[in-house]
Amino acid sequence: MTARLSLYRKAEQELYKLNGSVKAEFYNFCHVFRNNPKQPGLRLKKLKGDSRIWSARVNDSYRALLARAGVDPDGTESWLVIAVRHRKDVYEELQVAVNRITGEIEFVDLAVVGDSALRRAGITLTPAEPDEAVPSTVPAPAPQPAAAADVPPLLAAYSAVDLRELGVADQLIELALAVTDSAELDQLVEGAPLLSKDILYGLASGMSIDEVRKEITQPVELGHEPDLGDFAAALTRTKVTTVDDAVQAIIDEGDFRAWKVFLHPTQERIVHRHYNGPARVSGGPGTGKTIVALHRVKHLAEHLPPGNNKPILLTTFTKNLTTDLRQRLASLIEPKLLARVEIAHIDQLAARVLGENTAPGRAKQRVYNHVALNEMRQLLAELDDHRWEAEFLLEEWEQVILGQSVPTRSAYFQARRAGRGRSLTRPERNHIWKLIEQFTARLDKLGVETWGQASERAARFEIERAAKIRARREYKDEIGGVDLIHRDNSSGMRYLGYRYRHIIVDEAQDLSPAHWKMLRAMADPDLSNDIFIAGDTHQRIYDHQVSLGALGINIRGRSSRLTLSYRTTKEILAEALRVVEPRNPIQKVSYDDLDDGTDNLVGYRSVLHGPAPTFTPYETWDEELAGLAATLTTWRQELSVDDKGSPRDPSGHIAVCVADRDMVSQTMYYLTTKAKITCAELTKDGPKGNGEVHVGTMHRFKGLEYQRLAIVGASDGIIPRTHVIDRYRTEDPPRYEREQRKARSLLFVATTRARDALAISWHGKPSPYLPV
Repeated sequence: MTARLSLYRKAEQELYKLNGSVKAEFYNFCHVFRNNPKQPGLRLKKLKGDSRIWSARVNDSYRALLARAGVDPDGTESWLVIAVRHRKDVYEELQVAVNRITGEIEFVDLAVVGDSALRRAGITLTPAEPDEAVPSTVPAPAPQPAAAADVPPLLAAYSAVDLRELGVADQLIELALAVTDSAELDQLVEGAPLLSKDILYGLASGMSIDEVRKEITQPVELGHEPDLGDFAAALTRTKVTTVDDAVQAIIDEGDFRAWKVFLHPTQERIVHRHYNGPARVSGGPGTGKTIVALHRVKHLAEHLPPGNNKPILLTTFTKNLTTDLRQRLASLIEPKLLARVEIAHIDQLAARVLGENTAPGRAKQRVYNHVALNEMRQLLAELDDHRWEAEFLLEEWEQVILGQSVPTRSAYFQARRAGRGRSLTRPERNHIWKLIEQFTARLDKLGVETWGQASERAARFEIERAAKIRARREYKDEIGGVDLIHRDNSSGMRYLGYRYRHIIVDEAQDLSPAHWKMLRAMADPDLSNDIFIAGDTHQRIYDHQVSLGALGINIRGRSSRLTLSYRTTKEILAEALRVVEPRNPIQKVSYDDLDDGTDNLVGYRSVLHGPAPTFTPYETWDEELAGLAATLTTWRQELSVDDKGSPRDPSGHIAVCVADRDMVSQTMYYLTTKAKITCAELTKDGPKGNGEVHVGTMHRFKGLEYQRLAIVGASDGIIPRTHVIDRYRTEDPPRYEREQRKARSLLFVATTRARDALAISWHGKPSPYLPV
């Protein structure tokens, strides 16, 4: 081998879209090139516009564009494939350079920039291989009417110096300052390097220069001035795929391979960063929080000391999300590393702890909150006590008493109740405590406990265990560092030690205080990189208010924020943001940051385009179901063929989201019997059955995505359930606002599950949360 080849990400993406015969010829090209780049049949030659770009023949129609990146000490030449395309799309004006901020190699592709933007910048593209029948230089397009004088450039507030200092590629700066609308900007950044794309979209979305510098530029900054002519050093900093004998399998995996190997530069810095304590990453739907969490697991697993134990925990709130995480992680890391990761949802983890600490035959049956709520209502009815509602008492018990492991009545008098709404006097707390004592005695007599109780007990066991670990360490220090074998049967552990070295939490906003206390006790707080948290409180769909700092998890100074959505189109995102952040100041909603502060989605944006969401009113529920059937039939037909006209199975790509289980049943019955559309219900274990359209409640769509999504029954009184929360409007305004926020978050989660198309409908009056 006389040459080493690597694939630039853009080239890899272009290869995904080529047909099999062209891919096969590219594989052969790689083999020939690596053995002898000067082989005459390759026709290797420099482009005239940028002497650092070379063109080589893949076949009669396709060319590989390459940049030479130096020679290794053993004499092997290093080359980077920056593009693979039809020869008619190869122009002399294409450029490759080293970015002055990141020190990475960047390819600027003017071939996809709109004619109007090129014309205003005075750029004419020259084909590198013109057809003989046409002149060697493509003439500029015919002059077009000038833009109206009152239409300023989109980025008129910024200068070339501003864009250069932020990191925009030099060749794009004048073009960027000339665009007049978002459509032109979309065309410009289609072929732009990632950093340039993020900066330009950030400025266009209203971010200030300081915000762009802080959120986009600084996280990827190299830290020193790179040598702009040293392509060999730049290549070591550039995310590439090495071209080896396995390149065919890599490329044939397509976009799934890209997901596995590619991290956006901002994400990569978060994944690989060393943290001296707990750290958190936040961001709106589709910004890659889960991908960051999974790659964080991979990074930590690769740096584990040798052993056969499982020192890494990956956890989340629900069972179906855990299943999804397990499948995705299995595709990301090798089996040997995967075997060292424990993947469990949070209640499964609590149950395991309780099993280790409960004598045989003494375990209680665990019940969900609706069962406990009925018991609380029965108790209040028997006592003829109308002072408090059962829902309020159950939440007070779950969030305050269990959440803070409050052991006594006097401790409850002092308990923190942030986020609980109305304040309580000392006599009121005394009365509530007595009711809770009777309620828990009732559950105990029945031999049952709630999952909230189970989590609180598990947290106490783990806290006790952590205390023994600290005592052991102190004793070890006292006796001169001699390590003794310590047996502790009370925790089911033969050797006392923290369960995990690293804990990664996805969808963190839905965990309860008891969950966090348990997790805190499971990892050594004296070790770095102990807890990594991914979440977004705008997507909180369970009423668990927490302050991580108060629970011993200090994330101050170790928080990162992602703002670029890779899943949801601009059109869908614009409407979804109006659900959680309405423009009407009277309806403004506040979201916490898991640590006594507030969070927002300022700067949250998308680079994807698609059709605008549709909003359709109907008179009746039956009419709405008929409209849904028509929409799904159209979608099914459109998705039954791919871009090349070949047939494909649309199953699993279309979904219907509704407010409650009754509507799930009604929707599935109608679609199956009246429209002959097969359905699969989304359950906590995933889709039930193999129907082509998935149907489920909003809660079940957490963490999922579909190409096309319909939300039906989005009517006033259903979203939110007015008859449930209206009574709080006057008697408990803070709780009323909390219920409203939770309902908004549910609708926000639902709308952002759609990747390409979203249809929302209602019968009667629309939900007040809809942007209509």
